[in-house]
Amino acid sequence: MLDAFTRQAPAAISGDEITEAIDTVVAQVRRNLPQFTYSAQNHSSVGNFYPPIANDQWTCGFWPGSIWLAYEASGDKIFRYAAQIHVQSFLHRIENRIATDHHDMGFLYSPTCVAAWKLVGDEDGRRAALLAADQLLDRFHEKGQFIQAWGAMGQPENYRFIIDCLLNLPLLYWASEETGNPVYRDKALAHAHTTLAHSIRPDHSTYHTFYMDPETGAPVRGATKQGYRDESAWTRGQVWGIAGMAACYRYEPSEVYLQTFENLLAYYLDRLPEDLIPYWDLTFTEGDEPRDSSSAAIVACGLMDMADLIGGTRAEQFRDLARRMLGSLWRNYAVRDPAISNGFLLHGTYSKKSPYNTCRGEGVDECVAWGDYYYFEGLTRLSRKWTPYW
Repeated sequence: MLDAFTRQAPAAISGDEITEAIDTVVAQVRRNLPQFTYSAQNHSSVGNFYPPIANDQWTCGFWPGSIWLAYEASGDKIFRYAAQIHVQSFLHRIENRIATDHHDMGFLYSPTCVAAWKLVGDEDGRRAALLAADQLLDRFHEKGQFIQAWGAMGQPENYRFIIDCLLNLPLLYWASEETGNPVYRDKALAHAHTTLAHSIRPDHSTYHTFYMDPETGAPVRGATKQGYRDESAWTRGQVWGIAGMAACYRYEPSEVYLQTFENLLAYYLDRLPEDLIPYWDLTFTEGDEPRDSSSAAIVACGLMDMADLIGGTRAEQFRDLARRMLGSLWRNYAVRDPAISNGFLLHGTYSKKSPYNTCRGEGVDECVAWGDYYYFEGLTRLSRKWTPYW
């Protein structure tokens, strides 16, 4: 299937293009340091420029993650210095429980504090990440076997998980490896299995959100918050599922994760425009709806993650597809002129309001923090053998 698909796809990014793209991103990170060393970056740009904010959003870990990637790419200690300033901010945030009443501890602490520990042995980074893993454990429900996404614990309207949480689970796996305590891993495995059981429809599309019964733990219903409607496949939810299956397979090499990865990927590929950059919901395959470049970057990373794990011909097919996706992003979506944007990747979508969803509507056709990060991670993965922060 992939051979036929890639014959029609954009050309793979070349070695020279990878080098140029990384150099372009590193230069942009360097330009942004004066504004975003002692401030966090908003979840999405406004008019293609990120405003500075306090460290209180679920997305604030992606910019420090990009600083660490720039440090790895360049060896310049100014990036290490700036990233470790962010580590102190994240330690303060988790110690004081500032805007931590949700499940996104992995998105916050893996690319910032786990990265700091792995790369430079930052003890405060390790401490902050372990505290964040404890916070994530606190959101686990025995009834239903899942990590609650948002809100006050246990209330019926909040008794739900979302597919995004698969990318928070590596923080728990890391915490088990770091401490020798199996509880972190056990809860991560339980949540992953619950997601497999309920978040994926028979046609291999995904629910964004899934509600459980707080009395019995039984499944209730799937829904959306940011997709077009409850029964559509919100694009970023689908790709969190793809990348999440690769991450789960890395920590528990079960055939069910690999097969689910293949199934979710096939559904996604069937709904891509010719340039391989999806619309914000997979209901849309053509027309004037906004694209979501961030989803293409996430999928490219998931493809390379799985390729590193399985090897062989299939792995090379996954890598080739990732190169084509990143080639399309570099040629048609990347920021090359800092006068246009202080981000890395244009045409992302955070939340698009529809008649059928419950989101506010923001960050549409903008740079988005995770899109920038995963684009840079994807380029890094192509440039050399890379040890994930996740």
